Amino acid sequence: MTLTESRGPSTPTGGFGLVEHFFRREYGRLVAVLTRKAGLRHIDVVEDAVQDALLAALAAWTTRGVPEDPSAWIYRVAYNNVMGDLRRTSRRRRILRKAVEVVAPWDQFATPLSTSEETDDMLRMLFISCDDVIPRESRLVFALKTLCGFSIAEIALRLFTSEANVYKRLGRARDRFREILPDIETAPLEVLKSRLSSVHAVLYLLFNEGYLSAHAERAIRRELCDEAVRLTTLLAQHPVGAVPETFALLALMHLHAARLDGRRDGMGDLLLLEEQDRSLWDREEMRLGAEWLERAAGGDVFSRFHAEAGIAAEHCFAPSFEETRWGEIADLYAMLERVDPSPLHTMNRAVAVAEWQGPGAGLALLQALTPPPWLSDSYLWNAVQSDLHRRAGNVDIAQRHSERALASAPTEAVRELLRRRLTTVA
Repeated sequence: MTLTESRGPSTPTGGFGLVEHFFRREYGRLVAVLTRKAGLRHIDVVEDAVQDALLAALAAWTTRGVPEDPSAWIYRVAYNNVMGDLRRTSRRRRILRKAVEVVAPWDQFATPLSTSEETDDMLRMLFISCDDVIPRESRLVFALKTLCGFSIAEIALRLFTSEANVYKRLGRARDRFREILPDIETAPLEVLKSRLSSVHAVLYLLFNEGYLSAHAERAIRRELCDEAVRLTTLLAQHPVGAVPETFALLALMHLHAARLDGRRDGMGDLLLLEEQDRSLWDREEMRLGAEWLERAAGGDVFSRFHAEAGIAAEHCFAPSFEETRWGEIADLYAMLERVDPSPLHTMNRAVAVAEWQGPGAGLALLQALTPPPWLSDSYLWNAVQSDLHRRAGNVDIAQRHSERALASAPTEAVRELLRRRLTTVA
């Protein structure tokens, strides 16, 4: 378990508890600001220093209470850790002098992230993490691990790969950054705008990890959704990110966030869409989602985020599960396939078509599809196959897919949801 997954007891001091989202947010912010000051060549030093600072906070605050300004407390410890490590490891005085020059005295940065510097540092680090010279997979791994505080296991699940591959991709990204040594303190964000699609991908994955988590004990992690919304809002409000794709992504996040309270029962178990109490859905989030979606409609751009936000809006504003406009959703999935071809989108369209025209129509779409191994071996593919075959009366086939889906479910929360769904005969 990584530090950003740790949880500690609440304390009244300063109104903060030792909660996961605070540590995860601090991790990303501290890495961003200290890397800008120390240089990307010292990224390993910065990450170790931040991790040690958060461990120190966990130990000290549990016994002494949370300080009045916990962000400043952690920053100062991390800063001192960076400086101490640079002094110990620098072999030549010239290197040490350069490091000291870029990492300014503490009193100049007592509250380094409380102004517009916070926005610029976080966004700049996001864009730097998405350097085009690095393969897309390595970019995602580097940003999710270094800036967003994801564990290796979380990244592996979200990218449909193994933990070993995640380690390899992370190593490649760091090696490449050491070669190019970009100056992230002075690089204008406008110069980095070509990396915007990669930034969108990182924020999208961050939200998804909160919406349906890889965490063994927590199926929904609202704090990750909130952090993704916060970062995407900063991006949408900055000239470099104020484009229809960003607005559509933010709309999608708000519309999904609207349903978070309705996705669990009183015991914390996940609920199917048709089981959810729609009166629990957050109307303010729905309103914000609709506003951002309307803003995203300006211009001629239509991205995958536009399609996905449209699908989310259909679900949010349907009076009931039975009254959902499944034909509209199927059409939106077809549009999604055109702008972002993927067998996963075809599978989801088959689900919508099955609700609209019956399980036979959905199965016909699936039978025309040859899924790649990463999809055919996943719990998602087998769960959909099991559900549609069961509803079509193909009990034996449904049972085989059900067993495969349950065996490959990533968490017990998802496995329990599948048991309830796949044992219900339509």
